[in-house]
Amino acid sequence: MPETGRMPIGARLNLAPALIIVAALVVAPTMILVRYSLNRFDPFELMIRSFTLENYVKFFSTGYFQNVLVSTLQISLECTLAALLLGYPVALFLARTRSRFKSTIIILILFPLLVGNVVRAAGWMTLFGTKGFINVTLMEIGLISEPIEMMYTHGAVFVGMLCVVLPFMILTLQGVIEGIDFSLVEAAQNLGATPATAFRRIILPISLPGVATGSVLVFILCMNAYSTPVLLGGPSFSMMAPELYDQISSAANMPFGAALAFILTLATILATAISSLFFQRRLKRLTA
Repeated sequence: MPETGRMPIGARLNLAPALIIVAALVVAPTMILVRYSLNRFDPFELMIRSFTLENYVKFFSTGYFQNVLVSTLQISLECTLAALLLGYPVALFLARTRSRFKSTIIILILFPLLVGNVVRAAGWMTLFGTKGFINVTLMEIGLISEPIEMMYTHGAVFVGMLCVVLPFMILTLQGVIEGIDFSLVEAAQNLGATPATAFRRIILPISLPGVATGSVLVFILCMNAYSTPVLLGGPSFSMMAPELYDQISSAANMPFGAALAFILTLATILATAISSLFFQRRLKRLTA
C-alpha cells in the first residue's frame, strides 16, 4: 500500500512527459535568456560573451526604465481591478440566468476575442482620434469647441487593454460561479440574511478561487501587452513589452533586451505569487 499523502509511483511516471515538455519549452528557454542577459553589448560585435550584471545595473539605476516597470505594473493592476469589478456582475448574471438568450450573450462576450488586437486598437483609434467619432459628435452638438486629446494617453491604453482582458475575466468567473449551490443562498435568506450578507458570506468565499484565477490571468495578459500600448499609447507611453522589442529589434541590444525580458518575467511571477497569497489569506478569513 502506498504511504498516505504521497503520490504513487505510477502517477509520477504519468507526469514525467508533461514535466519534460515544460522543462523543454519553458525552463530551458528561460535559462538561455538569463545567460544572454549576462553578456555585454558592443555596437560593432553586438553581443560579447561574458558574465556581468551591468545590464541589470543599467536597468535599476536608470530612472526611465524604472518608470517603465512602474507604469507597466500600474496599468496592469488598474485593468485587473476594473475587469474584476465589471466582470463579476456579468458572470453572476450569466451563471444564474435561465434565459434562452444566454448563449447569444456569451457569443457576444467572446466576439471581441475573434478580432486581432491590431484591428481592435484601430477601432479605438477611430473613436479617440482628434477627428474621431467622439470628438466630431461632441463638436457637432456644441459641447466642445476644440477636440479633446484622448489618443496617446493613459486612459486610451487603459480602455483598450480592458476590452481585451474583460472576456477572460467574465468567462473564468462564470465557470466557477455556475458550480455554486444557490440553495445555500436561499436557505440563508430564509433565515434572515440580507442579499448583501448572503453574497459576502456564501457566494464570494466560494467564488474566490475563480476571482484569483481570473485576476492572475488578466494581470499576466496586461503585463505582456504589446500592440495596444504601442497603437493607443504612442511613443510617449512606455511599457515593458514594447521597450523590450525596441531594445532587440531597433537597438540590436540583445543582452539588455534579454535582461528586460527576464525582469518582466520575474516581476510577473512575483506579483502573481503575492496576489495568490493575498487571495488565500482572504479566503481563510471569509470562511473562518
